[in-house]
Amino acid sequence: MRSKNEYIPVYEPYLAGNEERYLNECIKTGWISSKGRFVDLFENSFANYIGSPYALSTSNGTVALHLALVTIGINKGDEVIVPDLTFAASVNSILYTGAVPVLVDCDLGTLNIDVKKIEEKITPKTKAIMLVHLYGLPSFIDEIQKIAEKYNLIIIEDAAEAFGSEYKNKKVGTFGRVACFSFFGNKTITTGEGGMITFNNEKDYKKAKILRDHGMNPEKTYWHDFIGYNYRMTNLQASIGCAQIEKADKIIETKIKNANLYKSLLKNIPGLTFVKEFEDLKNTFWLVTLIIDEEKFGCDRNTVKDLLRENKIDSRPIFYPIHQMPPYEKHSIGEFPNSKYASKNGLSLPSSVSLSQEKIIYICNCLIDLHNKINNK
Repeated sequence: MRSKNEYIPVYEPYLAGNEERYLNECIKTGWISSKGRFVDLFENSFANYIGSPYALSTSNGTVALHLALVTIGINKGDEVIVPDLTFAASVNSILYTGAVPVLVDCDLGTLNIDVKKIEEKITPKTKAIMLVHLYGLPSFIDEIQKIAEKYNLIIIEDAAEAFGSEYKNKKVGTFGRVACFSFFGNKTITTGEGGMITFNNEKDYKKAKILRDHGMNPEKTYWHDFIGYNYRMTNLQASIGCAQIEKADKIIETKIKNANLYKSLLKNIPGLTFVKEFEDLKNTFWLVTLIIDEEKFGCDRNTVKDLLRENKIDSRPIFYPIHQMPPYEKHSIGEFPNSKYASKNGLSLPSSVSLSQEKIIYICNCLIDLHNKINNK
């Protein structure tokens, strides 16, 4: 039974496999930095899992994005289309290169970039489109690929939140010229910190691998052909990743099952809307996220969040729109009504793999009780 004093976090890592065993091997053998068998093993296992020919590990997801952009030649003055509703790392990575982020509003049904609004933001300086598969739901890739082909643009996938998600039975991270993943502690699979870039061609992969290691010539130690970076993943991180990938299917299956339970328990409550479901899109529900219509539900998002906290349930607001925050105001060109609405009214519920059915029922009952109390039912 659930203890009355038990706090339910939004997310906690699922480390119920070989993580400790593999970490101990690193410590016992002394291979704790970026050399060691687990780095290659994790990269190969990850590439095989998502169906990509090449995968390159990095120290975190943000540097994965930066390294990917540098590798494909995003430079100062280039414009990159990017969603307004995303975590700041997506936009920061563009700014690191000297390029210009061009923000596009989200679609309220999916919270992903609104495909219908992309073309109006394209100019002669546009070089790429960065997709962000937000909260685990893939973007409409076919439609975006048509736009990219029409204007000769590069597609970059920010799949930090969408490990294992699929578009038409093909995993995300295999559609763009490059794709990036995050393994922060709250991601679907984790290495504590860490990231991965997947590539569809060998040339990009080899270039990124050199840049990741200080720009050093792989055949001539301490000879640097480029100004590079130290963006390597450690063997310690990779060992955890290897243990995580071993149970990836179980993790994803559990997350989908938990999300479906949430939806079934709350489906008849006015004012609570989950992202739409599509036959060709497999959502892995990094965070189970809903939009709260204040008028229909009876109170605003913050009141719901406070009520959950009083009942020892953590929750998390949706990201702020990029255009609203001070560092990015000069890139706020146009209107972004959907991202503003989603940010104001969106809430992510506890989504850990270890979350029991009993806890999900308790969380949903708290929401139902609040709705009934406010509406005198």
